[in-house]
Amino acid sequence: MRREHVQDGYDVRLEWGREGAALLGELCAVVVVIDVLSFCTAVDVAVSSGGSVLPLPWPDDQLAGRYGAVLAGRRGAPGWTVSPSSLLGLPAGTRLALPSANGATLCALAARSGATVLAGCLRNAAAVARTAQYLAAGGPVGLVPAGERWELPGEPMRPALEDVLGAGAIAAVLPGAFSPEAELAAQQFAAARSRGLRGVLAASASGRELAADGFAADVVLAAAPDASEAAPRLRDGMLVA
Repeated sequence: MRREHVQDGYDVRLEWGREGAALLGELCAVVVVIDVLSFCTAVDVAVSSGGSVLPLPWPDDQLAGRYGAVLAGRRGAPGWTVSPSSLLGLPAGTRLALPSANGATLCALAARSGATVLAGCLRNAAAVARTAQYLAAGGPVGLVPAGERWELPGEPMRPALEDVLGAGAIAAVLPGAFSPEAELAAQQFAAARSRGLRGVLAASASGRELAADGFAADVVLAAAPDASEAAPRLRDGMLVA
């Protein structure tokens, strides 16, 4: 890491993926992880129903058991999964362990630094921004779009349109001085909103992939800006409203 990478002097900063979560976790009072399709959207649906989510970097039955959480399945499996539409009927009080190589992994990385960690998406952008501003108490806020992982050796990251739009939606509500990275994310969100978020997300690579696999409903859920007032916060290992 070079000194220039920390975006010093800005109130709102943005950096991608695992490296960004580790970097901004050390520098920012609050870190917002953004994984729109689909971890953070699934978290929002779950906590809005009165549940809580244990973010699992990988499926771990033992860790889920220690938290008294029900382990969610892979997308397409019966029951509750990382697919947001599968969680619409989640009973209040459910403790759900949600595996994710992206969003859950970033929550764990950011939390190691001691920063306050929030899970943001398009559905809860304004609520998360207001909560981040309050909790930061004048300190910097770090936005971490997750991106996707190619199924290739080393799992290289693919910057994902939906995640920069989620970060931009949150940035658009935050006050203060923006790094250029955060400022341009907010501008991208504004442009996508003017075109129609649902259409933009559906036409994106990630949206088309979900639709091809039979999960177009998840894209519709994810593309509803400020449909939720929940601001999921990581407390004692669990994401809670």
